[in-house]
Amino acid sequence: METKIGPRRCANTERGPDQTRSDTTIPMDDSQLSAAPHPQAKPGYGKIAAPEQAPRTARDFAHLPAREAAVAGYLDRLPDGADISVKTLAAVLPLWGQCALRTALNRLATAGHLHRVRRRLPGPVTRWVTRTYFSRTPRDGAWWARFTQRDSPAPTAPPPPAPVPPAPADAPDATGPDAYGILASLGRTAPALALSKADCTALAPLLVPWLARGVTPDRIRLALTAGLPTPVHHPAALVRRRLETKLPAAPPAPAPAPPAEEAPPPARAECTECRAPGPPGAFTDGRCRACRPDAPRPPVFTPTLTPAEVRAHATRIREGNRR
Repeated sequence: METKIGPRRCANTERGPDQTRSDTTIPMDDSQLSAAPHPQAKPGYGKIAAPEQAPRTARDFAHLPAREAAVAGYLDRLPDGADISVKTLAAVLPLWGQCALRTALNRLATAGHLHRVRRRLPGPVTRWVTRTYFSRTPRDGAWWARFTQRDSPAPTAPPPPAPVPPAPADAPDATGPDAYGILASLGRTAPALALSKADCTALAPLLVPWLARGVTPDRIRLALTAGLPTPVHHPAALVRRRLETKLPAAPPAPAPAPPAEEAPPPARAECTECRAPGPPGAFTDGRCRACRPDAPRPPVFTPTLTPAEVRAHATRIREGNRR
């Protein structure tokens, strides 16, 4: 037996109690809602109530069609952070499926009650999230544009530059009193290291790196005179060896300043029809220029030759190729 299969219907169409499509559904009461509490979105997502709304009245959504008014009334009663994605709303609202609810949300955006904004999350990885704002009071595109710019996070001020380390003092002159005087005074601390004038002049350049690294004269004398062998046969050679082998390590360089945090880009609105992002002021009634009814359309191509003329021209080309 052959079974005829009719055209497939969208699984997310509107569903009434009799499973038929209806665009004149009356607003819902609490008995038509799911008994379970409405799911919450992840922290930072979900519904966000816009500021400066008028007090709630029974006529807030009377200007909308019945379906859109019912959905708007339900969204208005939800707290901030509630999950208002199409999939979640279809699971909670029994009268409509995902297709119908997606259309209703787009119409609410066109009417000025819903506004979607794309924001880039801070961090090294580029990630964009969509924020959904709801307003009981309908707003025009100019109001939403001002609100989006005002609600954008302020650019992060770059951290103050790291203090520039002071330039190291000029190295003492090899023949200056510091290096020469320290070497000449070793004989008073350890008589076995009494150096001649020529020895002090020759060894003074080896003491310059010690002074440049901030080693005090007392520490230099201690490093050169501690643990002397008995007897000291060559004082100048011993001092030279200790100056070369006991030089302290250079202090570590200052840590580089952390890179300045890049300011997040400005928020971008979304078209309710094609989801294309753009600056907030580029949308009218929630739609971009290409999706508005008054958008210019590309010219329609009109053929200048009739089918008979095209066939005749093709015949002439074929005959010319045979020659």
